[in-house]
Amino acid sequence: MKLYRLLTEDDTAAFCHKVTEALNRGWELHGSPSYAYDAGKGVMRCAQAVVKEVPGEYSPDLKLGAQ
Repeated sequence: MKLYRLLTEDDTAAFCHKVTEALNRGWELHGSPSYAYDAGKGVMRCAQAVVKEVPGEYSPDLKLGAQ
């Protein structure tokens, strides 16, 4: 099955570390990153989609971050 996650974070090193961790756990980038201004927090936010092929069948109870 193919899994999908959308990683988000403020535009800081924490976002880069979150994406790097996912890549090192076998996730692959899917598309380009996105940036948007969060007026409520007054910061830029980043987003990056990642995908991963794993054995098994999908269930909504699946903990994607644990894969």
